[in-house]
Amino acid sequence: MIEKIIELSIKNKFLVILGTVFIILGGLYAMLKIPLDAIPDLSDVQVIILTEYPGQAPQVVEDQVTYPLTTAMLSVPFAKVVRGYSFFGYSFVYIIFEDGTDMYWARSRVLESLNYVSGRLPEGVTPH
Repeated sequence: MIEKIIELSIKNKFLVILGTVFIILGGLYAMLKIPLDAIPDLSDVQVIILTEYPGQAPQVVEDQVTYPLTTAMLSVPFAKVVRGYSFFGYSFVYIIFEDGTDMYWARSRVLESLNYVSGRLPEGVTPH
């Protein structure tokens, strides 16, 4: 089998050279047109809401800040995961979006939901 391929290659040198040129040109075209990242971004699109509620215990922060924010963020379109964490005087809500979601679009949807829920938060509490 290999002997026949070698024989045909020797008899048809022009076709072998022509095929090699086409393969090289195709490789050069692909190299120039395909974008390449040195370090690809494999992270999820996520928006983090930090809220300060100074001097309050984690349970109070959970009940009055984290829970209302988390439940409001569940309705954000294309939100895959919503997680809330409460600490002494602080609340973090992480919204992780589906793959392919534009970061700026996701942030604007979260801001819309924040405007809606801000009336249910205690006075002096502003999410960042």
